[in-house]
Amino acid sequence: MNESLVVLTTAPTAEEADALAAALVERQLAACVQIVGPVTSVYRWEGAVQRSEERLLLVKTTAAAYPRVEAAIRELHSYECPEVVALPIEAGSCDYLAWIRAHVGDG
Repeated sequence: MNESLVVLTTAPTAEEADALAAALVERQLAACVQIVGPVTSVYRWEGAVQRSEERLLLVKTTAAAYPRVEAAIRELHSYECPEVVALPIEAGSCDYLAWIRAHVGDG
C-alpha cells in the first residue's frame, strides 16, 4: 500500500496561500505544495450560497504526517472552518513517491 497523500486546502489570498505552503514545507510536513488559482468556489455557508475567489493548495505528504498537516493548517488558516481533505495517491512514479517520503519528517 502506498503511504503518500495529496491534501487539498484553499486560502482566500495569494499571500495566505504562500504562507501556508511555506510553513508546511519548512516544517517538513509536506515535500511540495502547489498553489493553483485563482479559482472560484461556490459553497453554502451560514445558510446562504456564497461565491469566493480562492487559491487551491495541493499538499504532497504522507499518511503518517496527515494529523500534523491538518493541525498546522487549522493553526495557520484564517478561515473558521478551512477545507482539509486528504486523497490517497493510488499509484505514481516510484522515484517521485520516494521523494515525498524522503522530504516529510517522521514527527
